[in-house]
Parts: sequence; structure tokens; C-alpha cells
Amino acid sequence: MLRLLKIGLLLTTCLNLVNCNGQTHNKETNTLSDDFNKSMPFYYKMPQNLSSSDTSPAFAKAGQKILLTGTVYQRDGKTPAPNVILYYYQTNTDGIYATKETEERNMPKNKLGQTHGYIRGWLKTDEQGKYSLYTDKPGAYPNRDDAAHVHITVKEKNMKDPYYIDNFVFDNDPLLTTKHRKKMENRGGSGVVRFVQKGDLYIGERNIVLGLNIPDYTVQAPKHSNSGKNIGEDIISFTPFHAYGADKGTKTCPICKYGWYHGILYFVGNKPNWDEVKDWLIFLDLESQKRENYLKVFFVYGKESNYTKDKRIQELEKLGTELDLQKVALTFVPSFKDKSSEINLNKIDPNVKNTFLIYKRSNIIDKYVDLEPNQENFKKIINRLDETTNQYFKLLRSKQ
Repeated sequence: MLRLLKIGLLLTTCLNLVNCNGQTHNKETNTLSDDFNKSMPFYYKMPQNLSSSDTSPAFAKAGQKILLTGTVYQRDGKTPAPNVILYYYQTNTDGIYATKETEERNMPKNKLGQTHGYIRGWLKTDEQGKYSLYTDKPGAYPNRDDAAHVHITVKEKNMKDPYYIDNFVFDNDPLLTTKHRKKMENRGGSGVVRFVQKGDLYIGERNIVLGLNIPDYTVQAPKHSNSGKNIGEDIISFTPFHAYGADKGTKTCPICKYGWYHGILYFVGNKPNWDEVKDWLIFLDLESQKRENYLKVFFVYGKESNYTKDKRIQELEKLGTELDLQKVALTFVPSFKDKSSEINLNKIDPNVKNTFLIYKRSNIIDKYVDLEPNQENFKKIINRLDETTNQYFKLLRSKQ
């Protein structure tokens, strides 16, 4: 009997602990902080069960329907990250963080008048790191020059605190000026979304790289040369001179004119190995022919010494003719530090053998430095191009 009594007391204690934990959890998720700058309301009204797909309360409204989707990657920018929680909030189409008591996710104003409104929610990445958010396109703040945006905060499984990353912003927004873009921190990678259109739905892809440009992040990035911007960031537009190819004789930005599908920038600076360059160009030209209009490749030459424009044109014209290149464009800049072409903004190291930046919709999806031209490395590039196509890849730009 005494033994049964002890077991009963133990069970009661366990139940009380569970109930206490439940009450504490409910208190944490339903208590609004006094100052959002000191305590982020990440968990406020957060449900217990989260999905990789969410529909915001705004989606039923009369605005422009959008789908924000993509993959969350680990620090290497290539390995999918499952079970990552993403918290979002946004304005309505009038640019207001509206509150609505009848909405389940509504956040009233706190003592300081702060609120995220009711157009808010959470996603949890699936086993492939995928997420999808259906919502309305938000409006810009009234009487301010900030571009329209959706706020996004990340909570990793083994990290105590969530952290914010760059907002989702929209490439076709007139308020998203060059000045604004240059100020972006690229936390988690670029937040610039470029819409494709499927019926009445605008679809914008954004891949997120955990820890990228996050101060004091505990996981270190893979060690490699720092030549070129990082996976997850946007390539900055620049204007090389085209010596061979479709835009021969012009200074044309490859990203601005051809950045919609896949692209490869192949940079060679002060240490050209012309036998290797030829092997790479032959492979890249064949791959471009195979993929037709869905891949554009640009060779960008930036050797600093003995530079003259006429000499560089003659060199590259001779190279293109010798190899009978059909698709690859051969371009050059005076150096990779050149400010007039703005190539300097892409941070290419002129003293490595080569730098490859592979991009989709102007966003870097892979990077290689000092890559040898062999079958194994050719296959790496082919695989990365193949695995980053999806059902949205060939869709056309949105009309707006």
C-alpha cells in the first residue's frame, strides 16, 4: 500500500511538472514584451505545430497575391537546413501594421505603441529545407521612402535566441534604389526577390544561408579564398567591355541584360593559364549550347599589367575565333579594382588562378576559386545547375 502511495505521489508530481511547463510555455507565448527592441516578440501566440507552408491572413484580401518560397541552407550555402523556424510580419497594402481583434494572430500594441499587427506567422522548414509563404504584397510605409518589405526572423534548433535577417524586398519596387541596395547588410543573404508570374500569382524565390553576415555566429564558414561575394548574396551589376560575343564592341552589364535564368561569371586576373582557360571555355560553351537561353556565360579578364584596350580586344577576339565559341562572351576590365566599371564591388581577387560565380536571378548559388578544368569539376557545375532548377525556373518575369 505504501508503495502504491509513493507511485501515486510520483505520478502527481510529474503531472504537475508537465502542467507547470505547459503554463510557463503558454505564458511565454501569450505575454507581450514591453519593448520590442529589448525582447523580440518572436513567440507571441506561436502555435505548437508548424508547417513548411503558411498562408498569411492577408492572402484573402484584395491585393496582389504573392508566394515567397525557397530553401534554407546551412552555413556552407549548399546543405539544406531542416526544422528551422521562420517568423514573418508585414504591413497591409496601405503600409500599416494593422491590428484586428478578430484575427487569431493579432498582436495588440504594447506600452510603447509597438505592434507587428495581425499579418504575421511562422514556418518550419521541411527535411529539404524548403519553405513557402502565401501572402499579399505589402505596401510601403506612408510618407517614408523605405521600400515595401516583409520582416523575417530565424530561430535555429540548437541556438538559444532568434536573429533577424534582411527583409524580403522586391526588385521591381521603385523605392528600392541603388543607394538602398548598397546599404543592405545581406544578413542571411540577399533579401531581394524577383517575381515570376503564374496566372494571377507572383512567385519570388529567396534562399537563406544561416549565419551569413550575422555577427558572432557560432558556426564558421567553410575555409576558402575570399575572392568574390558569398553564396546567397547578389552579384553587383558591372559593365565590362565585350570583345567577343553577342554584345561585341559595347560596355554591357551581364547581370542586368542576362541575369534572369542561370549565369556563370568566369573571372581570370593576373595569373592566366591559357591552356586551362581554353579547356574551361570549350566546356562552358558546350554547356551553354545545351541549355540554350537558360544559361549565359561570361569570361571576364582583368589582368592589370601591360593593359591597353586595343591589345585586350585583339587577344580575346583571337581566342574566341580560335575556339569557335558560339555562346560564351569574352569580356574584360582594366583590373578587378576598377571603379569606372564597378567590377570592384564584386570583390574578385586578381591573384588567384580563377573565380567562378554561378548565379540564378542575379543571386549567387555557388562559388569556386582555383578550380581545375577536369571532368570532376565539370560535373560539379552541371549538377549545381541541374539541382537549382525547379517548377518556377522557366517562368517569365511578372508584368509589374
